[in-house]
Amino acid sequence: MKATAMAHPIQGLIKYHGMRDDIERLPYHDSISVCTAPSHTRTTVEFSMDHDEDVYVVDGEELEGRGFERLEAVVDKARDMSDAAHTVYPVRIESENSFPSNVGLGSSSSGFAAAARALAEAAELDASLQDISTIARVGSASAARSVTGAFSQLYTGMNDEDCRSRRVPSNLHEELKIVVGLVPYHKETEDAHDEAADSHMFQARNAHIHGQIAKMRDALRNDDFDRAFELAEHDSLSLAATTMTGPEGWVYWQPATLAIFNKVRELREEEDIPAYFSTDTGASVYVNTTEEHAETVEEAIAETGVSTTTWGVGGPARLLEEEDDHLF
Repeated sequence: MKATAMAHPIQGLIKYHGMRDDIERLPYHDSISVCTAPSHTRTTVEFSMDHDEDVYVVDGEELEGRGFERLEAVVDKARDMSDAAHTVYPVRIESENSFPSNVGLGSSSSGFAAAARALAEAAELDASLQDISTIARVGSASAARSVTGAFSQLYTGMNDEDCRSRRVPSNLHEELKIVVGLVPYHKETEDAHDEAADSHMFQARNAHIHGQIAKMRDALRNDDFDRAFELAEHDSLSLAATTMTGPEGWVYWQPATLAIFNKVRELREEEDIPAYFSTDTGASVYVNTTEEHAETVEEAIAETGVSTTTWGVGGPARLLEEEDDHLF
């Protein structure tokens, strides 16, 4: 009845934008990402008759409103898939992030992925990681990829059999280092997804994205570092063009974001260092580089005045089985 799991957030490489179904969170097209580590979310789930009602706590704050509704959708999906009698009891979920949330670093992906992994265990589901990715998806489509970990692709579809995450084989995890330039700025990713189809560039992006997915898969399978992360950089610009031309004109980038972009291009063009910027819907920047150059790149990004950290590649969502791992 009680389980704890950990999951890593994702950096979108070929990102999804917009949903054809807001309830099941079915995206219009495929997407590919890489999990980042050691950044993680740890989540404990317990079904118990001792609880009065479903309660969800994230970083010490009880969820209400839309946050509660999104996690409740994940819980309901797990309950619907379970035959265990105890899932009718109220559930308590507590979650903690090891990194800042709501600044473009994928906290919703690791949060819903860790919840889905722990829920599957607590609800006694005989489920594969791909199955669990469909549970996480109803909280956040990106969370489906966080469940399967490393380089993963979420396939588009109209049902759980089709719209699930699968790993993309690659050895790039052995050399990839991700320098994060933290640019704090509040964002509303869900609002941007809601209005995605209203951008005059949306159809152009949809037509373009399928070729980008194929190219990214090929680059990852062939361990082609420069081609993979040049594609990710290009997709960041494409995504921003679409969000900025929606009805609300979402502009997530800040002056510090652009300063990092310029520094990355300087490193690449003047010093021949393999470095490529990437952003999701936020102001913070991922700089993808190799282990050989990570220290030089982090020092250069720090010169722009932002806080930095360097991450590697994270694996799939996993259970934590020691008693001390539980959050309550």
